[in-house]
Amino acid sequence: MAFPFLILEQLTVKLNGKNILDNISLTVHENECWAITGAAGSGKTTLANTIAGQHFFSGNIFFPSHNKSQLRVTVINQQHRFKNLSNMPDFYYQQRYNSSDSEDAMTVAQALDMDRYKGSGMEAAKVPSMVHIESLLDKPLIQLSNGENKRLQIAKAILQDPELMILDSPFTGLDTDGRKMLNHIITLLVQKGIQVMLITSPREIPDAVTHIAVLEKGKLVKAVPRAAYNASTRLENTIFGVDHSLLALLRQNEHNHFDYAVRMRNVNVEYSSKKILKNIHWEVKKGEHWSISGPNGAGKSTLLSLLTGDNAKAYANEIYLFDKRRGSGESIWDIKKKIGYVSPEMHLYFDYTASCFETIASGLFDSIGLFRKLTDDQHAIVQQWIRILRLEPMQQKALATLSAGEQRLVLLGRALVKNPPLLILDEPCQGLDTEHVEQFRMLIDDVCSMFDTTLLYVSHYRDEIPSCVSRFLRIENGEGFIE
Repeated sequence: MAFPFLILEQLTVKLNGKNILDNISLTVHENECWAITGAAGSGKTTLANTIAGQHFFSGNIFFPSHNKSQLRVTVINQQHRFKNLSNMPDFYYQQRYNSSDSEDAMTVAQALDMDRYKGSGMEAAKVPSMVHIESLLDKPLIQLSNGENKRLQIAKAILQDPELMILDSPFTGLDTDGRKMLNHIITLLVQKGIQVMLITSPREIPDAVTHIAVLEKGKLVKAVPRAAYNASTRLENTIFGVDHSLLALLRQNEHNHFDYAVRMRNVNVEYSSKKILKNIHWEVKKGEHWSISGPNGAGKSTLLSLLTGDNAKAYANEIYLFDKRRGSGESIWDIKKKIGYVSPEMHLYFDYTASCFETIASGLFDSIGLFRKLTDDQHAIVQQWIRILRLEPMQQKALATLSAGEQRLVLLGRALVKNPPLLILDEPCQGLDTEHVEQFRMLIDDVCSMFDTTLLYVSHYRDEIPSCVSRFLRIENGEGFIE
């Protein structure tokens, strides 16, 4: 019979005067692998960080098999910032496309620093191959894909010889192969005797998981063996339709006179003699709705960076935006004012001290933070989008106080606030729960229909793509294929 490994007794956590976790009691036995799931804002990440000793709490946390109240607990966060060689933690997301900045980034080998862990419980030299990063040791961190970065973080955690490893939303942003690889890695971790707990979506429950707990508004509403778990949807009861009367009051960006949003002719991008994009020929007519797909590291983000003004290599290629060639005298702000944009990198490096209202309002000026006083009309527009997205309860809260899913919803509001002629949405639903994903899909369908908005949409999940999408571009090894 397995002994209890972790016991939570009436665990309550209060942050900023609000109960985030409320009276949680749970027993995890040795050799059990638990998945913690629930809607955005239900307290999942707070639970992980509290077990790791990062929050004050009332109640008890106890590891009876070790007779301790605290073990070596490692939390692998959904998002990860890294420092450059100058020891600065604030690499901006644009810098991954700047060759001089990549020279100031640590390599994977430097980040691992395996010699430091020679005394760990696992032979350090075997760790890179275990998580499939042995071929990446000389690669700068700033050039890693989502999947590569996630495997690096797992490797660093293994080297710390944890007694409990908690992975927060580890499948976020991974392509199909990346999810399969991570699923296999989690199985290996469990087989190696590491106690593993995961914060994850109901649709991404790894094979190694034996038990599932569900949080709802800070309360534990279910804790059952995997075989007894029923991930039934609540969409019919919780999804609200889009308020078309509010949408109808909006005006689209006036810069809407063009035939082609995008034209690329024989576009090539390379870094350090490595080809990232190869001979891309692509045209996007006004009002078209495109899906852009492809595996992690295929070149999708680089392709989008040429359009958003974040990549200087656009000037070395024949690229037209809104019928004007890049490099013909327009500024980066001339480009950005016609584009609504959200991406995982923007989410990671945004100003988390800004309030939700300020974050959404900053989209009117394409700034990372709000530095201008709004006019009465601009204030009214921001309030309209807050109502459309049902964000009224959190509009004055700092972005840092929200869950990752709530933060992403606010950044989606930032992309939509000026109702631009071109929307570029790169993995926009990362961190959103099922109900919010469906609500957002409906909203994008309505926006594109009502305003003839041109849409470029990136997702690794077909069921997240809005139904209005009818054109498909796939990027494989830097080459583009229209499907």
